Amino acid sequence: MFGVTENTLWVEAFRPDTLDGYIGNEHIIDKVKIFIENGDVPHLLFYGGAGTGKTTLAKIIANNVDADLMYINASDENSVDAVRDKIKRYASTVGFKRWKIVILDEADYLTPNAQAALRNLMETYSKTTRFILTCNYVEKIIDPIQSRCQVFGITPPNKTEVAKRIVNILNELQVGYDTKDIATIINAGYPDIRRVLNSCQRQVIDGKLVIDDTSVIQANYMTKLLDMLKSDRDKKTAFKDIRQLINDSKVKDFSALHKYLFDELDNYAKGHIASVILILAESQYQDSFAVDKELHIMSTIVKLLNELK
Repeated sequence: MFGVTENTLWVEAFRPDTLDGYIGNEHIIDKVKIFIENGDVPHLLFYGGAGTGKTTLAKIIANNVDADLMYINASDENSVDAVRDKIKRYASTVGFKRWKIVILDEADYLTPNAQAALRNLMETYSKTTRFILTCNYVEKIIDPIQSRCQVFGITPPNKTEVAKRIVNILNELQVGYDTKDIATIINAGYPDIRRVLNSCQRQVIDGKLVIDDTSVIQANYMTKLLDMLKSDRDKKTAFKDIRQLINDSKVKDFSALHKYLFDELDNYAKGHIASVILILAESQYQDSFAVDKELHIMSTIVKLLNELK
């Protein structure tokens, strides 16, 4: 594929830009097609788990109607001022297309006051501006915003559909593979399709998808560790569970974990990305000098938990 290099993230390079390339959620796609055909998009709220296609669908809609687009990730800009000032400047200026669209990704990170400001903006600029919100937890979105949107739950495509998409990507990139290895990667990361694709990319060595017993063990323990970092566990419980997980995994080399946690930043460190990068970079550097690798990685986990929770 033109433009795909060794450093290109597959999740971005192969993100579909039309409904024809979008997989799953057929009942929603039929309604979205009507919005696009009519060129008239209502306020929308897509909710569902990480990596299920919410943001992709929002961008497809925005890019296939006559509209200017502003994208905001609320995990990075979630204050009242960020929402009110940035969106107001955009919505109040003269546009040359029928609509202005604001994609507000990770909207459940918005503070209650920021959500109240957003509700007012949705009302004030409703004649010219449409809002497409995405979130993991719809219950964190205030009722006045939900009532102004058409709300859709986004579910992941089934494993067969995911496997077909991965096979198509590997074939396009001329990467060799065994279907059993694809199944292993999907089972480890599903239903987070972004995680599945990132994992698949990491396992490509010299033009071939390579999975061995060690990489399977690592994929499983790293996936579980990431889920623990993301969970609502308190710090003490999370530390205890992660320590037990690492002990049970029998993994002695944690170099791959640093890269994995860096690749998955958007999946667990929203609002803390810069700080987490510094923690991971320091830990990776110190890892080569550490006598006790498990002790060292647990000290890194403590720093991550203190930052994230």
